[in-house]
Amino acid sequence: MRFRLLLPALLLALPLSAQTRVFRLDENHTVFGFKAATLLFDVPGRFMKFSADIQGDPATLEGAKVRIVIDAKSLNTANKGRDEHLRSEDFFDVAKHPKITFTSTDVRKEGDKVRVQGTLEMHGVGKELTLTFEPAEGMNGAGVRTWSYRTVMPLDRLDFGVGAESVAAKISLKRQVEMNLLLVGFFEEPMAPTRPGKAKQAPKK
Repeated sequence: MRFRLLLPALLLALPLSAQTRVFRLDENHTVFGFKAATLLFDVPGRFMKFSADIQGDPATLEGAKVRIVIDAKSLNTANKGRDEHLRSEDFFDVAKHPKITFTSTDVRKEGDKVRVQGTLEMHGVGKELTLTFEPAEGMNGAGVRTWSYRTVMPLDRLDFGVGAESVAAKISLKRQVEMNLLLVGFFEEPMAPTRPGKAKQAPKK
């Protein structure tokens, strides 16, 4: 009986930071970018449409869950003809593979970095990889506490079969693509636990 009486008080005493919270992306500042290199120049680009389901404890991020979905058709390199070619069967083949997804399998904080292991699925191929993010925290212009997570990493496009059969790519496009990811957003405040109290009685008729 004593344990039952103490349990609600103990739950109320738990720090809110120990609770899992939902991370909401600021789509105006989040970037899913890339930079491909030819023999003569670099081609920067980004994906304009995406969604994310990220849940974790902002104090530690241990055991957080991350799932990101990118609309492959939304790629933009500021050149309409090139973008259509990249969407074609020669490269991303967005008609058959409309989505690029990343699903985490392990998230942990290591020093001042956040290491995220997971599976990247692109162009019908899934590969395990590790993303190492640099976190930052501060207040935005509206006075809302905001977090950002940035990583830059090389990715071998041929591991996913992107451009593998393209004659033009074989001649002039390097296989290493630089991925530039910047996740910006805020953690929703956790729901405060309901304090125990007497149940309200229905009004008498």
